[in-house]
Amino acid sequence: METLTVHNVVLTERDFRKISDLVYEHCGINLHAGKKELVRARLAKRLRHGNFRTFSEYMRHVLEDTTGKEFSILIDSLSTNLTSFFREGQHFDFLRNKFLPSLMQRKQEKHDFRIRAWSAGCSSGEEPYSVAITLLDTVQGRGRWDVKVLATDISTSVLEVARTGIYDKQRVEPVAPMQRQKYFRVSRKQNQRTFEVNQILRDVVIFKYLNLMGSWPIDTRNGGLDFIFCRNVMIYFDKPTQRRLVNRFWDVLSSGGILFTGHSESLTGIEHKFRYVQPTIYAKP
Repeated sequence: METLTVHNVVLTERDFRKISDLVYEHCGINLHAGKKELVRARLAKRLRHGNFRTFSEYMRHVLEDTTGKEFSILIDSLSTNLTSFFREGQHFDFLRNKFLPSLMQRKQEKHDFRIRAWSAGCSSGEEPYSVAITLLDTVQGRGRWDVKVLATDISTSVLEVARTGIYDKQRVEPVAPMQRQKYFRVSRKQNQRTFEVNQILRDVVIFKYLNLMGSWPIDTRNGGLDFIFCRNVMIYFDKPTQRRLVNRFWDVLSSGGILFTGHSESLTGIEHKFRYVQPTIYAKP
């Protein structure tokens, strides 16, 4: 049987399969054989931290923890949270220059001044705050608009960072100086200059824990969502899971709504009803 060892702790094929099955069942993340080294490296820290002698012993602890806290840490350890402000800028250009002006015109004709968006897999908050900045900049001076961004993630640790809304100078570099001045307040943390999102942004972004494979607390009775950002999340899922997810996004979007995916993601090979707009941008007719 193939094994991987770290500090005399062995990850057997059986333990790896048990971990990957559990993670797939819970949140759809597909830990195929190529991820074995990643699983070993990420979870070895938890074994050292808890003085577990084997991966089997650690997994027993995870499953016996009725609070669910250790399982949440397991998921946090295995999910990658790479993000930045205004990442994949072409999406924000499309929002600002094409989609939002057209959407607002349609809504004004119906006397509907609500805009609803969802950042699915929001990580440490840079994406939903970028969406909120784009929305607020676009609606400014065009009457009273009610804008909200639902921001969700399966990782409780990154959600805590996102809710805090404090970033170092390097993190906010992609934010234009005028926007930084308008939407952040400068503070100091341990003698380092930090930027904290202000109340205007906090009033727009709502952070929630959400497992994309579970139920979604989205009420579509007053109309669906106007657009969804789900970027660099589906790369962790197999094709059947991607298909189910994409079709659930379709169900909660309004007619004319937009789905944004990550630069390395494509709906090619997935059965869906979306209309292709441009790479990584899809519309619900």
